[in-house]
Amino acid sequence: MGSWGVDSFGNDDAADWAWQLDDSSDLTLVEATLERASVGVDTYLEAPAACEGVAAAEAIARLRGAGGERTPYSESVDNWVARIATRPSPEVVARAVATVDRVIATNSELRELWEETEEVSAWLAAMAELRGRLTAPVS
Repeated sequence: MGSWGVDSFGNDDAADWAWQLDDSSDLTLVEATLERASVGVDTYLEAPAACEGVAAAEAIARLRGAGGERTPYSESVDNWVARIATRPSPEVVARAVATVDRVIATNSELRELWEETEEVSAWLAAMAELRGRLTAPVS
């Protein structure tokens, strides 16, 4: 896993996915990514799909006005959020929450990879923080 941080965009797969939003003007890419990453709990979730799912969930949190830290790796997402300026439906938000839940589940390759590191607690905390931003009331 090409990772340099526990944040939503701190890995190669998420950063590459975020750049795809430069050519996007709606939720199509985000919704498709969330759908792919929130597969049933009985299905093994591969790390690339999980990383992209986390990035898509972060995009939804940012659309809700509950964005995380802005970094050079989140720039494409932050620009996309400003450009489309729409609120996601409750169904899309629920899919983003389900994606985060799926990513941290026991048969997720991304979780397995983080469990092999000393930063697993920090990563789990980052995922909990993202989930909290997705479920927080919107003002």
